[in-house]
Amino acid sequence: IDTHSHIDMLKNPEKEIEESIASGVKKIIIPGVEPSTFDTITEYIDRYDCIYGAFGVHPSEAQKFNNDTAKKMMLLAHHPKIVAIGEIGLDYYWDKTFVDVQKKVFQTQVEIAISLGLPVIIHDREAHLDTFNILKDLNYNKVVMHCFSGSKEFAKQCVDLGWYLGIGGVVTFKNSRKMKDVVKEIPLENIVLETDAPYLTPHPLRGEENSPKYLNLIAKEIASLKDISFEAVEQTTTQNAEKIFNFNKGE
Repeated sequence: IDTHSHIDMLKNPEKEIEESIASGVKKIIIPGVEPSTFDTITEYIDRYDCIYGAFGVHPSEAQKFNNDTAKKMMLLAHHPKIVAIGEIGLDYYWDKTFVDVQKKVFQTQVEIAISLGLPVIIHDREAHLDTFNILKDLNYNKVVMHCFSGSKEFAKQCVDLGWYLGIGGVVTFKNSRKMKDVVKEIPLENIVLETDAPYLTPHPLRGEENSPKYLNLIAKEIASLKDISFEAVEQTTTQNAEKIFNFNKGE
């Protein structure tokens, strides 16, 4: 299961979806990044059995969030194939000029998720402490740390609270020693797979557009780092994704 893939940003989404299914990917979650993407996500989840969605406003787009956005999220989230609120969070890497707005919008969206009983898909870039504290203060544990980029110590803190870490193409990069150490250290029961397509294409395909069809490369690297079988990674991460995301919500 690819728990994080911006299918709507790919050059040829239809082709990539077909090839991903052929490669063994059973389900794909498209996260929202700003209000203008919500209708497109709804179109994809209505059109394809294997596609599920999440609604959220990315921290870099936090200034686009308002009361109307919140109302639309609350309304659309009742769709049977919307399985999370996300991607939401904090990003201090690109622009720190509106950190207070990011925090307020992040907290509001977590509160929306709590009211709906949906998990949150978290974007956290160079904002580990604030991200962790906001979630901990709200006492919400239905959390997936998308594209986890923290230390082993931070990973353990997240795992201790029952959170899941989204592991993607970065773990295959030759220079990503920190990420490899995290994967070796944390239980497989706290890992979900993701591609973050079209970004972060796994080695040896870096430079190409990423796609859910490359999920196997990530699973193989995790299997190698943990010295376990590919099948074990495939089976456990699928069970993890099915546990945190209620894919049968509409049944």
